[in-house]
Amino acid sequence: MNLISLSLCFLTIPLGFFSTHIEGKKNQKTWKLRSDASYITWEVIQEGKRLTRGWKDFTTAHDLRIGDIVIFKHEGDMVFHVTPFGPSCCEIQYTHPNIIKEEAEADDAHSFSFDYYFLAEVTASNLKEDKLYLSVEATTCTALNKQCQEIILVNKEGNSWTVSLRFSESDGMFYIRRGWRKFCLDNRCAIGDLFVFNVVGDGKTTPLMCVIQRG
Repeated sequence: MNLISLSLCFLTIPLGFFSTHIEGKKNQKTWKLRSDASYITWEVIQEGKRLTRGWKDFTTAHDLRIGDIVIFKHEGDMVFHVTPFGPSCCEIQYTHPNIIKEEAEADDAHSFSFDYYFLAEVTASNLKEDKLYLSVEATTCTALNKQCQEIILVNKEGNSWTVSLRFSESDGMFYIRRGWRKFCLDNRCAIGDLFVFNVVGDGKTTPLMCVIQRG
């Protein structure tokens, strides 16, 4: 799964995915993109580490905008299923092919259809330890499972940070480590800052933990 903040004219392929699946391989210059919004399979050309020709047509057809996020699920043979999200990680729903609407307002946490959101506070201890515990209710979240090794933090601007996710058997809680401190530093957080996070995922692929409010 790949998380990309949206650009309308081209898309930069994440380095990790490029190194693992693309670099050094031949005959993989055309990506075939599918989505729930259309019956069409879109062909997009890869040039270096970017998707270029065809990408603008795809974004236009899906009414995507700067700041939106798209998740690519590789189905093999350079075929990808693309799921678009709004900047606050509200999944863009398709009520009918080619008819797209935003499911929820960004600033209303209670309108989210996802099954887990929580309040996190930046503290001196969790910065020092580079560790943030999720509340015990996270164990009932279908987006998470004990086999998850990573989670992607997404701020309201659509920028992302991949961090480690672990489950403590002794505490019965999920926690984030190796990346929480960098997320806070990059977002210029101060002690006492609060975030409302929404967790998005299907329980199989790397989940997202998206900022929907900051105070």
